[in-house]
Amino acid sequence: MRNARQHTGFAQRLCVVPKTHAYVADLAQLAHERFVELTQEVDPGPCTPLRGKLPDAGLLEELLSVAFQASLLREEDRPVRFRLFVGSPEHLPAEVGPPEGLHRLRFEVPRRFDEQELRRLSQAAKYHRALIGVQRIAGQFQVWGIVQSGPRWLQSARGGRDLPSPVPRDAIVVRAEGPGHIAIAVGDVTLAELRTGRLTGGSVNVFQSAWLMERFLDSRLAFLREHAAATDADGVPLDIETIRRVSQQMVKRLISTIQDSHHGGTIVFVPNDRVSSVLGGNASIQLKYAFADEAPRRRYRSLIRSIIRELDVEARTLDPRPAQITWNLYQGSTTPAISALDEAIMEMSQLIAAMADVDGAVVLTERFEVLGFGGEIVGNMPEVKTIRRARDLEATSYEEVAIDGVGTRHRAAYRLCALEPTVFTVVVSQDDDVQFVANHAGALTYWKHRNVP
Repeated sequence: MRNARQHTGFAQRLCVVPKTHAYVADLAQLAHERFVELTQEVDPGPCTPLRGKLPDAGLLEELLSVAFQASLLREEDRPVRFRLFVGSPEHLPAEVGPPEGLHRLRFEVPRRFDEQELRRLSQAAKYHRALIGVQRIAGQFQVWGIVQSGPRWLQSARGGRDLPSPVPRDAIVVRAEGPGHIAIAVGDVTLAELRTGRLTGGSVNVFQSAWLMERFLDSRLAFLREHAAATDADGVPLDIETIRRVSQQMVKRLISTIQDSHHGGTIVFVPNDRVSSVLGGNASIQLKYAFADEAPRRRYRSLIRSIIRELDVEARTLDPRPAQITWNLYQGSTTPAISALDEAIMEMSQLIAAMADVDGAVVLTERFEVLGFGGEIVGNMPEVKTIRRARDLEATSYEEVAIDGVGTRHRAAYRLCALEPTVFTVVVSQDDDVQFVANHAGALTYWKHRNVP
């Protein structure tokens, strides 16, 4: 498991500034510190941090300051969102383009790098599909053109099959995601982020955590046994990691779909052996809309089975024949059956995300059985005044924070996880923040998860 972001020294700097606001100078400093750390890591993630690639702290502050001011503007009542590619156009091949590479279009005459120019260009270089090219020319930053990337850089984070990002692994990218919300990345790894005056060192990808993998281990083992029982002697064995990755993609799609609605929602995952206790007569959750115990509420799991069956069929035809059904086989499959199943999973995610629009939680088992929605968290809930905010994947470093600054959706999730230690929740706020909440190592803890780069 990758632990590239779990360094205590860095973690100690991740804490949100409690009483004062952070500014772009702080963002530039933290980005530099994190960049240096990445150059020393054996596995820094999907990036190649080259020394000298990141502008020095003073120049980076200048760059980020203009981006910050531009993010506060609006263009004909439209928000100003953009990504900056910081580097020379000569570093990008002229003959390539999306989906595999970046298509660069250079202006005949470079444009001035200021907030008004970024405001105008943000409408031509759409945030999810393009970047604005910036480099330092004759002692000052200038805009040299537009770079079309396509949306593939979002694919894995939003729950599609992993595809190579067209953004070079050594590229420096600045993202303006909303008013006063600025982040800086190398490749696809976020170095640091400034949002509403709060400074963090890039949200973690909770799907990489050991604790979350452990939570679903029994479900994966059961699936492995089911596959073995249903496969004939000529079948191809199933790699358990494939089950984890396919299941993970479904949850990512669900989260990203809820984010797209900008309404927020709560997803509660209950262990299979705790369903009657958590949802029973004097239970912690009362479902307003409970589904009948029939096959349709287990559709998510049946779709996974169908994917594995199709991969088994495909694997038998390959020469050489693979030793196992792996994630790479799923990644590379172009069969119509797999494409149709991908579409079916997306529709299921859309359905559950729509359920999350209704007041109350959507409740699933850890085998992805949809029990119902409109769940009201009730009962004799413990009083929760503080919660640990994890600074790394395994919460080996954390800070104790008061909960008085969060809304009722978050407080309800905190109380539920305090009362039911085996349950964990995913809370998506209206402004797209994602929290994974669990009773971890005997303490109520949340992780700020980044689902979209």
